[in-house]
Amino acid sequence: MQFFLYEIAARLFGLYLAVDCLRTLRAGYGDRKIRSFYHSSTILDWVIDVWLPRPVYERDTSPVRYWMEMSGQAFVFLCCVVMVIFGWVSAST
Repeated sequence: MQFFLYEIAARLFGLYLAVDCLRTLRAGYGDRKIRSFYHSSTILDWVIDVWLPRPVYERDTSPVRYWMEMSGQAFVFLCCVVMVIFGWVSAST
């Protein structure tokens, strides 16, 4: 029963992260700028931004860093989709 609950929790967490990454990617393509790595509008991110502000990369001023961030977000999105489809596979003895 515990393994089943881990599978459900992992798939729900992966689904949340996939949706959040997709939202960030769509905003990055539309606005032509993206914040460094992972950013959402939760209270924890607001608190972290107060102490460690993350840079914003624009496609026109720093295209290499912009595409690196976009490809990193796309990779995380694909990993989350794989986790949603296949679940959390663990080696049990």
